[in-house]
Amino acid sequence: MSTSGQPQFRYTQTPSKVLHLRNLPWECTEEELVEVCKPFGKIVNTKSNVGANRNQAFVEFVDLNQAINMVTYYASSSEPAQVRGKHVYIQYSNRHEIVNNAKGPGDVPGNVLLVTIEGVEAGDVSIDVIHLVFSAFGFVHKIATFEKAAGFQALIQFSDIDTAASAREALDGRSIPRYLLPDHVSSCHLRISYSAHTDLNIKFQSHRSRDYTNPYLPVNSTAIEGFVQPAVGPDGKIKEPESNVLLASIGNMQYAVTVDVLHTVFATFGTVQKIAIFEKNGGTQALIQYPDVSTAAVAKEALEGHCIYDGGSCIL
Repeated sequence: MSTSGQPQFRYTQTPSKVLHLRNLPWECTEEELVEVCKPFGKIVNTKSNVGANRNQAFVEFVDLNQAINMVTYYASSSEPAQVRGKHVYIQYSNRHEIVNNAKGPGDVPGNVLLVTIEGVEAGDVSIDVIHLVFSAFGFVHKIATFEKAAGFQALIQFSDIDTAASAREALDGRSIPRYLLPDHVSSCHLRISYSAHTDLNIKFQSHRSRDYTNPYLPVNSTAIEGFVQPAVGPDGKIKEPESNVLLASIGNMQYAVTVDVLHTVFATFGTVQKIAIFEKNGGTQALIQYPDVSTAAVAKEALEGHCIYDGGSCIL
């Protein structure tokens, strides 16, 4: 993606929860590694003093998006990561976990469960059914459902880790009771792991998201009808509605930005269905379509304000 004399295109690497750090001080400690990484998320494992000069290391985040945030931050920051005053170079590792006594993905206990509902389409299991099943173990604070490559999934927030753990232990690998499912669904298995989230951000009640702790949260009836009308905030200003389509403006375009470049960047966060590039008001803009709002929201949060190339060019 880069030519001679141009900066490396960071997103050509496949993202991983494990990051490879180079040019560290000799015999860098685990505590120093965690210190430089902790602004971006929780580290579940490290492997330090790697390489001939013992100046490289691997760190594993609990969640892929935390690693992506760290890479994208330093890819566009004028201040590089530093340990003991040395500039540290960061890239994605080819490995997806550190195997020296590492906890597997989703094994770090938390109060939010990530539930994959296998054998169903998104409309087959309602949010009310999910709530009924998981409420047997304690008060469910919030639920958000979405579709990913893994299938139909839900994030379910309990008040504490113990309640979430008891629900996971009882339901992982089990099926939703047959009488709660449509006739055409023959089997439906729950695959449950822990999420890195601790508090879900639910903006309105709908058929895809619920906050059972806030009876005053507005109901988005239009979400069920397939369109969203602008919401007006308490200050009288129209709030930007969430959508599965992002509008990206690209500033400081020192290098060409093509559909392929944008696809490489935005596909990091999920399946990109469509991309359109156009000129407006003398600037370059693009529309990027994901299959669902939650994927678009993750991509927007991770990429907004960051640069596609090193050195501050092509700001999103």
